[in-house]
Order: sequence, then structure tokens, then C-alpha cells
Amino acid sequence: MGIARPIANVGRFAAEQVGDLGRFTVFSASAFRWIFTDFTRWRLLRPQLYEVGVRSLPVIIFTGAFVGMVLALQSYPQFELLGRASWLGAVVNLSVVKELGPVLAGVMIAGRVGGALAAGLGTMKVTEQIDALRAMGAEPIRHLVVPRFLACLLLIPFLTVYCDFVGIVGGYVVAWGYGVDTHEYWMHSASAIENWDIFAGVFKSVFFGAAIALISCYKGFQSRQGAEGVGRAATEAFVVSFMAILILDLFIVMFLQGLYDALWARTSVFLS
Repeated sequence: MGIARPIANVGRFAAEQVGDLGRFTVFSASAFRWIFTDFTRWRLLRPQLYEVGVRSLPVIIFTGAFVGMVLALQSYPQFELLGRASWLGAVVNLSVVKELGPVLAGVMIAGRVGGALAAGLGTMKVTEQIDALRAMGAEPIRHLVVPRFLACLLLIPFLTVYCDFVGIVGGYVVAWGYGVDTHEYWMHSASAIENWDIFAGVFKSVFFGAAIALISCYKGFQSRQGAEGVGRAATEAFVVSFMAILILDLFIVMFLQGLYDALWARTSVFLS
């Protein structure tokens, strides 16, 4: 009897998680269906573009600048000890463009945009506005989810580029303050960063944006009654989005690394 209760609790928890995953899959499939079949409402998309893009710029710029500066501050003593201070830009800029920029931009957007999406839709669910849309014959996913999803999908890559750029500038400011030669700093940076590295960072951000939008909207639609339910939905949206970003980052890096190796091997055979 003492063992049966914990086993039953584990089974109940697993069943709930599987059911929640199924509901999320159906929710996501419905959103994609409306995107590819019947979404032509620019007036619904435009406010979301402003909310996701313009209002996220300050936090993205702040995050990118300080990430680049802190990374340069921590890396400079080791490079100076080895007599390779001019190579600081290669490591800092490659780290920002390839990994830190996309991931941290995604995390910041998950906190600012994702939480706001879940809270806003959760409030509409609690106040029965979503039910009112259904009663009037409108599809809530088409009118509420799809514009938010498209805004995140389209603008988060651009926000990632902003984060990368500001991070690179922040790292350079610190290197310049330490007296690193400007020409050698940018020369080594240009030799270390390939177009593939820039593409990899932006490519990952597209999936991050899609995951943030779908998870946050789903949590808002599943919000429980009351202010506590809305607050919990916003918190869960950020936590789950953050976990999804890390998981997606791992698998996308593995995929891109395999793709890069395959393309490089094919190019080497062709050239030889």
C-alpha cells in the first residue's frame, strides 16, 4: 500500500503531461492550419508587430551590450596572459553571434513577450471574451493566436541580429578600453566568423520565436479562473519557453553541425 500510492501519483502525473502535450499539439496544428489556409488580416498583425518588435528593442539592446562587454572583460586577462589580446574579438564575437545572442535574445523575449501574451490571453479567457468570440462565430485561434505567432516568427530573427550587433559593439568598446589594436581586433574577428555562423544563429532564433509564441498562447488559453490562474499561466509560459529554447538549441546545433560537416565533406570531395 505504501508503494502503490507513489506509483499511482507518478502515473497520474505522466498521464496529465501526455494529455497536455496532446492538447498543445492540436492547438499548434490548428494555428498552422489557419496560417496556410485563411489568414489575410493585416489589421490584426500590425499591432502585434509593434508589441513584439518595437517594444522589445530596449531590453534586447541592453542585454546584447552587457553580454558583449562582460564576455570581453572576463576573456581579456587570459588572452593578455598568452600575448594574444588581438584575438579577443574572434572569441567574443563568435560566441555572441553563434550562441549567446540567439539564446539570450530568446530568453529575454520569452520573459517580456511570452509572459505578456499568456497574461493577456489568460485575462480574455477568465473574462469569457474568448467564449464570446466563439459565440459570435469567430475562431479565437485565427483572430488571437495567429497574429501573435506570426509577429514572433517574423521579428525575433531581426531582434537577434540587433542583439548580436550590440553585443559585438559592446565587446569592442571594452577591448578598445584595454588598448587592443583596432585593426587586428576586427581582422581576427572577420577571419573567425563565417557566414554559416551568422546563418546558424538567425536560423535558431526562428524556432525560438515559434516556440515562445505557441507555448505562451497555449498557456493563456488554458489559464484557470482568477488572478492567480492568470499569473500562474504567465509564469508557466516563461518557464516552459525557457526550457524549450534550451532543448531546441541542443537539437538544432546537432542538426546544423551535421549539415555543415556533410556540406564541407562534399565540397572537399568536389574540389579534390
